Amino acid sequence: MTKHWKRSLAVVLAAIMGALVAIPATAQQAGTQFVGITGYRVGPYGANGAALFGGFIDYLNLVNERDGGVNGIKLTWEECETEYVVAKGLECYERLKTRSPTGPTAIHPMSTGITYGLVDKIPVDKIPLITWGYGRTDATDGRVFPWLFPILANYWDGATAIVKFIGEKEGGVEKLKGKKIVLLYHDSAYGKEPHPVLEAEAKKLGFELKLIPVPHPGNEQQSQWLQIRQYQPNWVILWGWGVMTATALQTAQKTGFPRDKMVGNWWAGSEIDTIAAGPAATGYYSASLNLGGKGYPVVKDIDDIVYKKMNKGSKADLIGTVLWNRGVAAAMLTVEAVRTAQAKYGKKPMTGEQVRWGIENLDVNAGRLKALGFNTMLPPVKLSCEDHGGSGLVRFQQWTGTEWRATTDWMSGDRQMVRKMVEESAARYAAEKNIKPGCLPG
Repeated sequence: MTKHWKRSLAVVLAAIMGALVAIPATAQQAGTQFVGITGYRVGPYGANGAALFGGFIDYLNLVNERDGGVNGIKLTWEECETEYVVAKGLECYERLKTRSPTGPTAIHPMSTGITYGLVDKIPVDKIPLITWGYGRTDATDGRVFPWLFPILANYWDGATAIVKFIGEKEGGVEKLKGKKIVLLYHDSAYGKEPHPVLEAEAKKLGFELKLIPVPHPGNEQQSQWLQIRQYQPNWVILWGWGVMTATALQTAQKTGFPRDKMVGNWWAGSEIDTIAAGPAATGYYSASLNLGGKGYPVVKDIDDIVYKKMNKGSKADLIGTVLWNRGVAAAMLTVEAVRTAQAKYGKKPMTGEQVRWGIENLDVNAGRLKALGFNTMLPPVKLSCEDHGGSGLVRFQQWTGTEWRATTDWMSGDRQMVRKMVEESAARYAAEKNIKPGCLPG
């Protein structure tokens, strides 16, 4: 056989094997509930993504093994690597939406940029996006964005809660008048999201606001911290992600800015950030959507069943960390949306359209959280057509040098201002896209 024919035969065999592999990959989804995962485990944000998606998949494994799936319907999933890059995220979405006869249950883009890129696609494909604590803030108004769910708290909730927290540290929000606050932000759609509401807060409360961008990925911040040192702010709000957060804490230490005058948002408040920063992180505050810790029954179940019995756990040293717990909770909300949809449509695999209804009618109250083993890890979640967000509650924590310690109870920011701005922004989008606001039937 000539080299030419050997190469040709190899190509043909590769094509046949590829086809044989592809057929079962789709066929295996029949009768199951498919979850498409646009994840990232490599690049400057890979460590954060590994914790999130590790916890997410660990919970899916738990539901399959412990509960036999959701009302007897097993969960299947496929993870597609985006590297936190918008173009790759859109490619992953297009790939995942074809992997099951019923389509993906829902997509968690885990990127504000990818979320923006999918806003116009999802109504056509009838695939809901769950953007827990990120994404497009005005999508909280489900009458304009029926397929998009910034569950629990949006960025404007978070930003106004941070201002309220800083105000309390100063002796009351009225004490913020004349104070200087810097927003040090990731120069991306994610980092720009809080600008409008912080500018509104500055005008309302009388503090000076200085916006300082940090280019991707954020591992060089000397010029930014030179500006901060010259400006001499009272507080710095850190809107970071990945390597940017640890770099900011280390550079703050070098320039002499106190870490107990820095407050991060919930994506800048994980052990991955603070351990990487070393002693420079001690005293630093951050908002949080959920608490870390191993003392929750669901965490023990995952450890006992997924890690020890099944030997399928993601990474043992991540168990109970803030981002791992957040991934577990995100998976739980997805599963509960499926369960809610099944109560209406029957105990069978749900389509994206049916899951959309399930998310919009989600009601995970304190009793349900306890029954699921989450207890106080996160606040209750109740959604509606008008409100795709929920409570807007956040909790603040401080890094002691070895662990995150909660310093407040669950609290909200300026809910009235946030809702007004959400509705105004959503109305502008509706006018631009010729959308008639309203609730989808179901």
